[in-house]
Amino acid sequence: MDGSATTTGDRCRALIARHAATLERAIDAVQTRKSWSPYSDSPSTKIHGPDKPGAGKAAFEARLGTTFDLGQPGVTGTVGDEVSPFTQKPLGIRYLQSDPEALLAAAALAMDDWREADFELRLALCLEMAARLYDRNFEMAHSVMHVAGQSYTQAFSGSGPNALDRGVEALAYAAKAMRDVAPHATYHRQFAGEAVALEKTYVLVPRGVGLVICCASFPTWNAYPSMFASLATGNPVILKPHPVAILPMAIVAETCRAVLADFGFDPNVVTLAVDTLAEPVAQSLVDHPQVQIIDFTGSPRYGGHLERTVTGKLLFTETAGVNTVVIESVADVDAVARAVARASSLFSAQMCTSPQVVYIAPHLFETVSTAIVDQIDAIAADPTLAAGIMGAIQGEVSLKVVAEAQSAIAGLAGVRTLREPAPYPHPQFPDARTLTPLVIAVDEGQHLDLYAEERFGPVLFLVRKDAGEAVMEATWLARTRGSISSYLYSTDEAFIDRATPAYEAAGANLSINLTGAMWINFAAAYSDYHVTGLNPAGNACLADLAFVASRFRIVQRRRPAAP
Repeated sequence: MDGSATTTGDRCRALIARHAATLERAIDAVQTRKSWSPYSDSPSTKIHGPDKPGAGKAAFEARLGTTFDLGQPGVTGTVGDEVSPFTQKPLGIRYLQSDPEALLAAAALAMDDWREADFELRLALCLEMAARLYDRNFEMAHSVMHVAGQSYTQAFSGSGPNALDRGVEALAYAAKAMRDVAPHATYHRQFAGEAVALEKTYVLVPRGVGLVICCASFPTWNAYPSMFASLATGNPVILKPHPVAILPMAIVAETCRAVLADFGFDPNVVTLAVDTLAEPVAQSLVDHPQVQIIDFTGSPRYGGHLERTVTGKLLFTETAGVNTVVIESVADVDAVARAVARASSLFSAQMCTSPQVVYIAPHLFETVSTAIVDQIDAIAADPTLAAGIMGAIQGEVSLKVVAEAQSAIAGLAGVRTLREPAPYPHPQFPDARTLTPLVIAVDEGQHLDLYAEERFGPVLFLVRKDAGEAVMEATWLARTRGSISSYLYSTDEAFIDRATPAYEAAGANLSINLTGAMWINFAAAYSDYHVTGLNPAGNACLADLAFVASRFRIVQRRRPAAP
């Protein structure tokens, strides 16, 4: 027997054993829906030691102005147009661009050994990828900051451990789905007095190449579950980052390819397809017959196009929606206003869970709207606090969203500006592109067209409306425009009981009376289902069994049992 093969086999068995406890705890977490994570989302040096923060920043800075070479086939040139929202200067990183046909050919070759590997090994290799990515999280945090505009703490936690948790959550469901299929069975039955005995074998067969199309604002958060769901079930993956946010996914590809090579697999099981805004490659990959699984996160426009046109392939989408808050009655005005203001300010409302429309009962309108504006002002007035919460505006497109909203309300009766948007001075990056929220008041029953479409940026509408009517309109928006997160505040349990069936019918996840230290738009992996697949905000859920189980199929063979 080849000595190197024996050594590799031993290392693979040791890898499965090393990650077994993590996987079992993840499976337990998705079954119990309890709070659990194998990672810490705090950047504290008490947890990570004194050296990692500086080393991570240095690793990021060492990338600037260099060429990022993953060693992929079919190189045709270089691309790279990333600009930091904090410095407003180019990162200067060039990425080797591969011909899509070369990537697909390489993925097809790599798939042969990958699909034949024991799925328990594939699961362990994915957990090893996650562990190594967590080890690079300080580098990743700076990378996400300077392409997406997230604050350092949000980039560290939300795009690091919280995102990895979503990936491990998908692995838990993959394990459940694949372990549920018995590999062998013996079948006995009498037919017309004749005893029949059959040996049956059931083989898990992956669908084909998986394409993961990543968004610009949260590149890793949706990519990890999509990538790991496909890899664990035997499918090679092509990562297609947004052209303005390539670096985080290049780090992901680099890490995954290293793990694959270390354990004797072709690194082309994971590849990176980079492009430019002017010459995109996503559609050509979507249309290619070898691509059988497509995961998309991004705009409703392109996501809707995919949902209407992709046939004969698996498609998982998360786009966006109009997230609403209904305030019927409150026990503590300041607590509710603080919760809404913080959620509306987080990452300058460049999140799929950001509230956009706040319906306030008429008798509470002036009090609550004033309190919300005061709470936003308090964040904006403290540059250090604002930097940690609001971060930076990723690109001109979000500034345009605010300007368009200002233009749309000019001269409209029954509409007034409660708070003008303005930059705040970032304490570390004086040239940072920042903007605090525009807050608009809308009188009852008027100008639905102003807020009935998602505005991806710091724009908040406060609408005076009867609470019962507000629930009907909010759930109508969820059904017709989509909703990822909905919020309701009431001290009347009977009102809550009347309202909740409407949200359920609209497929809208609902948070009720959340205040306090936890961000109301925080979604916990293993416990919170993210997106329902029941309204236009997306057709998939992160994560449930359906997100994983159809990425492989079952092929059986049967023959007479040996006597």
